[in-house]
Amino acid sequence: MDWTRYAIYWLPGGDLGRAGAEWLGWDARAGAPCGAGREDAATPRRYGFHATLKPPFRLAPGRAAEGVLSAARDLAARTAPVGIGRLSVARLGNFLALVPETNPTGLAAALVEGLDDFRAPPAEAELARRRASGLDEAEERLLARWGYPYVMERFRMHLTLTGPTPGSGAAEDAQARFDPLAGPHRIEAVSLMGEDGEGRFHLIEDLPLGRDSAREAARTA
Repeated sequence: MDWTRYAIYWLPGGDLGRAGAEWLGWDARAGAPCGAGREDAATPRRYGFHATLKPPFRLAPGRAAEGVLSAARDLAARTAPVGIGRLSVARLGNFLALVPETNPTGLAAALVEGLDDFRAPPAEAELARRRASGLDEAEERLLARWGYPYVMERFRMHLTLTGPTPGSGAAEDAQARFDPLAGPHRIEAVSLMGEDGEGRFHLIEDLPLGRDSAREAARTA
């Protein structure tokens, strides 16, 4: 499939991943609807249940999908897994999300920087849309350098549960659904994602973290 954009996610599997897919109504791992989903989850539905580590980007001229996949595999193999602790339901601005105890800033920064050569500069319309939300000086600098204002020191890992108007009782529903799955969790793999022509994200490949480091440790043991 020809993808319009690419991204790197933490895409939970197991019980947590299934619960999140059913909550939203879209299973990005399977690339298929997953029940009706909540009415107040329509906005994040097309992205699937995930935490963004490298924000969606279009390919730079002269870059190919095969190159993104190869580079992402290599980068993941050199990058160590990281623990993020337990997840809890929180309100971020005007939406609900699951947030971890430990923010994996280093992992996200490595992915943003390591794959930046594949990213096309954002169009003027996209820049204007980002700026319309009101960016401070640091966010403007990050937008200009990395194409997105909430990376590096402004990165805050979260798994979005609702759009900007959570329904009545949404926080209580989320706690009942996700507290039993709170963890602690550890990111052992990241996922290369592709956006289809309808704006929905699909898993391209799971990328295990730290394989090169593990092989080197075994070789020198």
